[in-house]
Amino acid sequence: MTSSPPSAAGLAGRRTDAAPTLIWTALIVVYLLWGSTYLGIRIAVESLPPLTSAALRFAAAGLVLAAVLRLRRGPGALRVNRRQLGSAALVGVLLLAGGNGLVVLAESGPPGVAVPSGIAALLVATVPLLVVLLRSATGDRPPIWTFAGVTLGFIGLVLLVLPAGSADAVPLVGALTVVAAATSWSVGSFLSGRIRMPADPFVATVYEMIAGALVLAVVAAGRGELRDFHPAEVSTRSWLALAYLMVAGSLVAFTAYVWLLHNAPLSLVSTYAYVNPAVAVALGALLVAEPITPQVLLGGAVIVAGVALVVTTERPRRSGAAPRSGAARVGDRR
Repeated sequence: MTSSPPSAAGLAGRRTDAAPTLIWTALIVVYLLWGSTYLGIRIAVESLPPLTSAALRFAAAGLVLAAVLRLRRGPGALRVNRRQLGSAALVGVLLLAGGNGLVVLAESGPPGVAVPSGIAALLVATVPLLVVLLRSATGDRPPIWTFAGVTLGFIGLVLLVLPAGSADAVPLVGALTVVAAATSWSVGSFLSGRIRMPADPFVATVYEMIAGALVLAVVAAGRGELRDFHPAEVSTRSWLALAYLMVAGSLVAFTAYVWLLHNAPLSLVSTYAYVNPAVAVALGALLVAEPITPQVLLGGAVIVAGVALVVTTERPRRSGAAPRSGAARVGDRR
């Protein structure tokens, strides 16, 4: 999870000359890289303090992106006014410190306490459902089938976290932490379409990442993570996972995602919302032997079906007019 995409105003129905091969290549990048960030987080926090690792990830990615923009576009590339800076900072804190930071916390800890990466991805997949509820609370009236998808998705959420009485049951506290993360991400995504953000999504991302990293660092210091952090004790495996999150999750995948928003139908781009969880569950099972129980399969399938119904129902409205919010997207991850 990285940032909210730019407004779809002017993008819906936009014609481009992008080759289908390029579009599908970019989609596969988003599917795989954003889906893999949940596993990357789990490996990073094996020996890195959780919030410290998240702060390092976004600080490094934000500074690299700022340097690239400065080199390519000149001295004024990052210029914004105070209101835009404040808006980007607020969204960054909600998305990255609240959304991503809580996911990192939930995935850290010993077995039985930490939430498996695949489960975390399935729980985060509820973001489009939460955004629909936020829209409704502010006077918007989504179609009835959208509410049906929301209901179906939350039934899947209950099935997923329902106590199973086995060693493979989803840790309830960790699951609720991820739901809190999804709520924070949803609020950030929702607000990003209603407050004055920087016009350039890459510039907005720079300030979101820096603001999120600063808050994460402050909270990490308050938890004593920085005092107890000894880089020499961090495993090579965790350093490599953190580097992967910085480059693949926060830079490459986001760049591909923004390119897709300008070159592919929004309804096609939105499919990552229910492909990412499947990728995360598969990678967790294949690479770190995370259990896939019948309860996980059932609850996960119902959540993904609910998200797919919401995205599909919203599609006709998106094709002719710009959406007022990010109901059809999840933002990053990762």
